[in-house]
Amino acid sequence: MSAQAVTIPTTVLDEMAPTGRLRAAINFGNPVLARRDHNGNPIGISVELARILAEELRVDLEMVFYDAAGKVFASLHDNQWDVAFMAIEPVREKEIAFTNPYVVIEGTYLVRRESPYTAVAELDAPDVSIAVGKGAAYDLFLTRSLTAATLVRADTSAGAVDAFIGQKLDAAAGVRQPLQEVAASDEQYRVLEDSFTSIRQAMAVCRERAAAARYLHDFIERQIASGFVRSVLEELGQSDVTVPGSHA
Repeated sequence: MSAQAVTIPTTVLDEMAPTGRLRAAINFGNPVLARRDHNGNPIGISVELARILAEELRVDLEMVFYDAAGKVFASLHDNQWDVAFMAIEPVREKEIAFTNPYVVIEGTYLVRRESPYTAVAELDAPDVSIAVGKGAAYDLFLTRSLTAATLVRADTSAGAVDAFIGQKLDAAAGVRQPLQEVAASDEQYRVLEDSFTSIRQAMAVCRERAAAARYLHDFIERQIASGFVRSVLEELGQSDVTVPGSHA
């Protein structure tokens, strides 16, 4: 599917691609949205949305890669990217203008098979330690919502799983799909059936770029309405996530 023919206001182009190319921050911390294929090439709905946006703006695309969403947000004022793909979070909204979400993903826990926990609420208890990727959407959510459990932060979401296993913690918090892959590959682990939050993934720009933010809002609505977002997710085997406003 190719980009639509639309008129690009000069102010939008100046804000969206001030260097003459679109620099898109691609986060590999969430493989539902972006990952590398067996040849090392970036694939995923984030990659495809960045590609279509660059085509629509008629500029070259430069992808800037990160291994964690927290690192994308931390580099906001370093002039390394123009558009990013992150979960909508109150802490981030102070500095970032988000579109409406294009994908909603569940955040849940990976636990050991013999663990007594059967629901996420049971883990918010004293003496419970939960591994989490530093700065991830679920880290921010759990930081403000947990009242008794302790969070143990790793640099990345994958690192959180490693910390959970290596340090013998009570659980690892993360996106359901990659946690299910861990459980499927090792029968020692299982994923809880319920979730502690719904993670709303959106496109984002620096809040100061108001014209770009308005354009990006319209852009993502068109990509959802056209079925582009749903079709890419299905092609990549990610049909079990929710696309808001779609009718799949």
